Amino acid sequence: MDHLTPVVELVADVLGPELIGSYLHGSAVLGGLKPASDVDLLVVSRRSLTPDRRRALLDGLLRLSGLEVPLRPIELVVVVQSSVRPWRYPPVCDFLYGEWLRSSYEKGLVPEPEEMPDLAVLLTTALAHGRTLSGPPLASLVDPVPHKDVVAASVAGIQLLMEDIDDDERNVLLTMARTWVTIATGQILPKDQAAAWALERLPAEHRPAPAHARELYLNSTYAEETWSDELRRGVRPCFDAMLARIDALRGFG
Repeated sequence: MDHLTPVVELVADVLGPELIGSYLHGSAVLGGLKPASDVDLLVVSRRSLTPDRRRALLDGLLRLSGLEVPLRPIELVVVVQSSVRPWRYPPVCDFLYGEWLRSSYEKGLVPEPEEMPDLAVLLTTALAHGRTLSGPPLASLVDPVPHKDVVAASVAGIQLLMEDIDDDERNVLLTMARTWVTIATGQILPKDQAAAWALERLPAEHRPAPAHARELYLNSTYAEETWSDELRRGVRPCFDAMLARIDALRGFG
């Protein structure tokens, strides 16, 4: 994880005394990084970032984040402590960097504070499995997230998945499987484990697409990703089958 050091140093340099702590979460601590995994970092700040600090943090991340090893894509979230303690839903993210937004950043977008329902899932995962990179333990800084808010955040993300279903089949199916697991069991599993759980419960005709997505996640970068026409035709029916089961769990089926 040597590639983390420059990012942690960047955060410390930019935030200065406003930094409370930084934490590693996601794939790196849940089963290990896969070929296309992001490095997920959570930063807790005393105050909202100033415009100068937003620009400096963004510029540094654009240099340090990449799509291929050894750089690795960085997903970095900054939260202001007072926005998550006491907890309220939907939470506000003060700054979000993700490699999928690079083209927007390069056109002038600078991350600003905005509501981010998925922060409920992120914080729950980080509290359970995160690794402290700087500062005190995360549990001393943020409140536990009620399960109902984790479910609400998971459901809120389904609409975004629908919008990406034709362009990001791998992540859509794996994230939908994880959403199903979370709503059914309360657990937040790594994507490959969530897919395995879903494959055991889906009818045979819906298994090839998520099985392929899981195999890609475990073994392939995005540059190596391929989908046959037959597999691609199975993505939406599989998505709909998982959605029907989620709706049934929520009492809408």
